[in-house]
Amino acid sequence: MDLQDFDGEGLYFDAPLTPELEQLLNAASEGYSQGTAEALLLAAQALAPDNLTVMVGLYRFYYYQHRYQEALQIAERVMGILAPKLKLPPHWNTLTVDHLSLAAQQGMGLLRFYLLALKGAGYLNLRLGRFEQGKTMLLKVVELDADNRLGAQLLLDVLNNHSAEILIFPAAEKRL
Repeated sequence: MDLQDFDGEGLYFDAPLTPELEQLLNAASEGYSQGTAEALLLAAQALAPDNLTVMVGLYRFYYYQHRYQEALQIAERVMGILAPKLKLPPHWNTLTVDHLSLAAQQGMGLLRFYLLALKGAGYLNLRLGRFEQGKTMLLKVVELDADNRLGAQLLLDVLNNHSAEILIFPAAEKRL
């Protein structure tokens, strides 16, 4: 299955926003530099806890603030929201290519979003020093995305190269 073969329908931001949600998200965007964005995003989440546009706003906020644990929680929440919509198993580690084929019928855009959330969660685990968990998540994405359309293999390559450097030059790690 080619994960780039989709028509752009069924993307996370296609769901209409209420005027109140749209106002909160716009105010959060404008208030980022003033330090008011998080409260506005959390207010939006309280109004629409399963809204993927709100989830993306929160994820990006936490990620750019280097608050990786909170960003990871959002990525995991996104997967939890999307799994039932896509008729996927509740836990990512049991996913198979057969699951993806069925999920693609529900919406290829949302399926790509789910896999990108899994890739993001893997990367965040690496940033948090949870190398085995991050690597396992990225390996699952690579297993499901044989053509590497989502780019998870590059992250694994970087991780493998970094691990090799640590093994070859263990003293260098202490200087970092």
